[in-house]
Order: sequence, then structure tokens, then C-alpha cells
Amino acid sequence: MPIRSDKLSTKVEVPEGVSVGLRRGVLKVEGPLGHTFKSFRKIPVDLKVEQGTVLLNAQADRKEDYAILNTSRSLVRNLIEGIVDGYTIKMKIVFAHFPVSVKVESGQVLVENFQGEHAPRRAKIVGGTKVVPKDDDVIITGAVLTEVTQTAANIHQATRIKEKDHRVFLDGIYVYDKKKGIEK
Repeated sequence: MPIRSDKLSTKVEVPEGVSVGLRRGVLKVEGPLGHTFKSFRKIPVDLKVEQGTVLLNAQADRKEDYAILNTSRSLVRNLIEGIVDGYTIKMKIVFAHFPVSVKVESGQVLVENFQGEHAPRRAKIVGGTKVVPKDDDVIITGAVLTEVTQTAANIHQATRIKEKDHRVFLDGIYVYDKKKGIEK
């Protein structure tokens, strides 16, 4: 698909130390924190990688195409920022009566003794995300924003309380801090 030069085009600058490649609609980004990729095959945007920039063009001139173009630009920018800096999400373990413990084991987060339950609740860790339980906090770090946020959502969903009044039963694991950069 040819790249058009009309008003529906944008570009993303690639910083030093980061290499970007495009092959069959898959954008691959390599940098200091590793490598990642994103498929743009089903997204109606034309991509082209030139010296130090990624050029994005919409395939038509409608408002919807402009929105898709900006979403694609954000996806590319998040991939590049993640490979350079990474992302950190901090979650707080909240309990009223039964002390909850969190462990990481074989690609899963185990939440033990949640509301006195005997079987641990399990949440999947997505991709190359690292999860570290520290006192009453769970620190989630990684280079890909979608993987880090999905892991946090999985942990939150695993500790959801059903069939009880959520105003009274406040136990769970909740996000309290999100930032760019990997915290040790």
C-alpha cells in the first residue's frame, strides 16, 4: 500500500539506541529493555519505517480514520517509550480480618487466605511482566504497557468480591500508582 502525503498522516520519532523494523504489517521494536512487537495487519493504517522515524498514514479521509491514525500513533509511541523506560504499577493489598498473602509462582500470582478461603485465587501474568510482592504492596513492572496493565487487571479481577455489598466488604488488591519508568 503506498504512503499518501495528505493531511491524515503523522510520524513518531525513534530515539537513539532503539531500532524499529516493519515486516508484513508487524512492527518490531528493540531497545535497552529488550524487544517487543505489535501487529498492525488488521488496523487500517499504512506504516513505513524510515531513518529514525515511523510514518503513519490513514487509508481514507473520514473522522474515524483520523481517530484510528491517532490511536495507532499512541500504540507506536507506547512501544518505543516502554522499550526505553518501561512501566510500573503499584497495587495495595487491602484486608479487614483475614491476613492476605501474595506469592508469584510459575507465571501466576497466588492470592492466599483471601477472606479466609482455603484455595488460593490465581491471576495470570501476561508476557514478560515482572510481579514482586513487597509487604502490603504488589509492584508490577515491564516494558510493554498493555501487558503490565493487563496483569494488574487480572490481579484486581481475581480478588473481586461477588454477591456481597462492595461498600462493606472492601478486601482486594487495588491500583494506587502508575508511572513511566521501572522501579526497583
